[in-house]
Amino acid sequence: MDALPGQQPAVPGAEDALTALTDLVREDLEACNRLIVQRMQSPVALIPQLAAHIVAAGGKRLRPLLTLAAARLCGYGGERHVKLAACVEFIHTATLLHDDVVDESALRRGQASANALFGNQASVLVGDFLFARAFELMVEDGNLKVLAILSAASATIAEGEVLQLVTQNDTGTTEQQYLEVIHGKTAALFAAATRVGAVVAEQPMPAEEAMDSYGRNLGIAFQLVDDALDYSAAQEQLGKTVGDDFREGKITLPVLLAFARGTEEERVFWRRVLEDRDQTEADLPQAQALIARHRALEDTILRARDYGDAALAALASFPDGAERRALAGIVEFCIARAR
Repeated sequence: MDALPGQQPAVPGAEDALTALTDLVREDLEACNRLIVQRMQSPVALIPQLAAHIVAAGGKRLRPLLTLAAARLCGYGGERHVKLAACVEFIHTATLLHDDVVDESALRRGQASANALFGNQASVLVGDFLFARAFELMVEDGNLKVLAILSAASATIAEGEVLQLVTQNDTGTTEQQYLEVIHGKTAALFAAATRVGAVVAEQPMPAEEAMDSYGRNLGIAFQLVDDALDYSAAQEQLGKTVGDDFREGKITLPVLLAFARGTEEERVFWRRVLEDRDQTEADLPQAQALIARHRALEDTILRARDYGDAALAALASFPDGAERRALAGIVEFCIARAR
């Protein structure tokens, strides 16, 4: 399959799952992409210019793909899911713009970030514009339940980002706090993306909850793998830089495991580099060595696998078919990125 414009190829061995899902909803995805381009337009030239930069920077449209596939799995035959998939992507893109400003990131998916090219002020304001476009699409859908799900997810994402800011640089962060962060900043939108598919199909509450559980557990698995990749050589194979979380002092599960299992001398190291942000060029390799010594990456991926299994279990109540198999394959796709 040819990649969509700006997309990075998936990890070998996992690409078939992404291909299967994309092919399954290709017409809907193309309609969603057209709508995204249409709704990015503005007479203020900087807005579509900046928005187009981050959209073209890559990404697999995973969240809108989930919305489109979930709706089809639940038997929906209309067109509302296309607007809602675009809405989900706008929310996601807006958060990326804001996150890069907060994190002072110079790169996004291996390319210059929007804030590096256009400045922080423009990035924040265009992120606000995309949030507004998302809410316009929600209102146009006209379903209060859909509006409640997606607006609540937007608030939860913001809460997750603020909680991450609060726990950043604090080696006293607990695993529970860490899980609350990734539930907010990542899993909430995955859950909303899949749940609205059941809502537009007018499925009963058990199906809604199953779709929510699938998306939520998939989102947690996805973020756990991302956090492991930040300390892994596999990250370079994905066209991304290694050690961004480390340089920003983010407390992620690989760090928490290595810190808990390490000696007091090792904990002094972690406090210096993460809490005091006193880092040298030799510190990232040292951090990777400590994480490897305590098998923190392997155990983070095992934890991701547990959440992936929970996502698969949530699909069990739906009839077997192409949609269910494609959504099950995406679980493997998300976890296989760590290989």
